[in-house]
Amino acid sequence: MISGEDLKGMGYFEMFDSNGDPKNAMALYSDWVEGKIMTKGVTRQMENTLGLVGEAGEVAEKLKKSLRDNTNLDVQDMKKELGDVLFYLAALANLYQSSLQEVAELNMEKLNSRQKRGKMNGSGDNR
Repeated sequence: MISGEDLKGMGYFEMFDSNGDPKNAMALYSDWVEGKIMTKGVTRQMENTLGLVGEAGEVAEKLKKSLRDNTNLDVQDMKKELGDVLFYLAALANLYQSSLQEVAELNMEKLNSRQKRGKMNGSGDNR
């Protein structure tokens, strides 16, 4: 499993240059997402959250249909749907004054902690 220290060593977390401009692809993507946002405030929060859930549902739906119909999963279509999930994830991270970098870093810390404590299985946020 790649650790936060591994990513730090690769320069992944160096998001901005001395002028505050984004340096890596995820920071650039997050800025690009902001240029596509059409709603504000609580409406944005609801629209982006529902968009995330809806797009995740489309990922599941594509898999379900391939299983139901006994057909090959269209990987290109799945990638496009995952891109839509990423869009709404970035939009929400931006809304909460965060970034994809921070979200990934926090998730890695949480899962690494669970793994160290032998708590990968089970349920509950605070295991």
